[in-house]
Amino acid sequence: MRALLLLSWICFVEIASGSEVTTLGAFFTGHYRNLFVEAGHSQQEVTNQIYAAFQKLFHGDPQSEAVYFSNGNNADGPMAFIYDINSRDVRSEGMSYGMMIAVQLDRKVEFNAIWNWAQAHMYQASANHPACGYFVWSLSTNAVPNDEMPAPDGEEYFAMSLYFAAHRWGNGAGIFNYQAEADQLLTNLRHRKLIRGQTVKGPMVAGAIFEPNLKLVRFTPDTANWDHTDPSYQLPAFYELWAQWGPSGDRAFWAAAADASRDFLFHAANSATALTPDYANFDATPWAAPWNRLSADFQADAWRTAMNWSFDWAWWAKYPRERQLSDRLQAFFESQGISSYGNRFSLAGKPLSTTHSAGLVAMNAVASLAATHSRARKFVEELWGTPVPTGQYRYYDGMLYLLGLLHCGGQFRVWGPR
Repeated sequence: MRALLLLSWICFVEIASGSEVTTLGAFFTGHYRNLFVEAGHSQQEVTNQIYAAFQKLFHGDPQSEAVYFSNGNNADGPMAFIYDINSRDVRSEGMSYGMMIAVQLDRKVEFNAIWNWAQAHMYQASANHPACGYFVWSLSTNAVPNDEMPAPDGEEYFAMSLYFAAHRWGNGAGIFNYQAEADQLLTNLRHRKLIRGQTVKGPMVAGAIFEPNLKLVRFTPDTANWDHTDPSYQLPAFYELWAQWGPSGDRAFWAAAADASRDFLFHAANSATALTPDYANFDATPWAAPWNRLSADFQADAWRTAMNWSFDWAWWAKYPRERQLSDRLQAFFESQGISSYGNRFSLAGKPLSTTHSAGLVAMNAVASLAATHSRARKFVEELWGTPVPTGQYRYYDGMLYLLGLLHCGGQFRVWGPR
């Protein structure tokens, strides 16, 4: 019990000033909560669980377990991609998640192989292309694009994982000058000028990924649909780091973006359930896209929003409303049956599916980083007892599962300058 109390104490440092208490997150203290250890599991058990999941998803049976696949060599060395088995494509989302997982686990070989493939096949370098400076969001394994425009969460995770790699391993040459690559990508996210040109989907006009006045990430830089967002693309914890490490002229912008993102997430979450829509307008109201009317509901993209606000709280502890959101969300899912709830709902909580998904289990467990109610431990235990995803849907479920293990196991950390 004494050890558990000590763990709880070092998770956050509270400094009393009169009647006011200031909470400092892990960025300031260097201490990351290990929710599994707090729940009674040993550190060795946690390490083993994370390593076993990584081994299966990156180096397991290619027919039923792995999503990481080696794919030849070029002048920069080995290449590999993260494969969406169900959709039969390679996505910037999964590639950037793979890099983040690799840098958190100190797996430089896998990190560089994924980054090399992304640079060789996904990056758009043509100055006349509307996606110049960004990454193709979906393409085949033989590098034929399905859609050449970016999905901004890919760019965000690419940039953040590159900064962590620069700090953890140091910079190399060319595409392995991680710091320079991250700086350029952040510059594009904010300052990319409008470019009109031809794509595989027809002519498009595209510009910056962040809306300059609202300081919110766009759904796409394509001007036909850029007046909207995806709540799960909101990553305030990352923006805070960019405000410290990114190009100096943009640091105030990223600090403001972090605040804007936090406020947006709070208002996008339903007042009763804390469920968020897949897509939203900039005023935080749901957006039913013409090609996807279900996007106004809580669908697969929206599973991730709880992770985003919760590790923001764990790292920075700047926005106490994030704790309210986690408590509200977990109360809702507990009411739906903690071991059996579906994976799709209306924002008010009407079930739209009976499928229980490991990826959502993982995200709801990460919500425990910000939650204050004792039910939070139940969600941690649900993740602990959930097997590594296999089979047809192992890409998305598996990536979120492994991210969830890292967050809950105290292994999703800020890697700062030495």
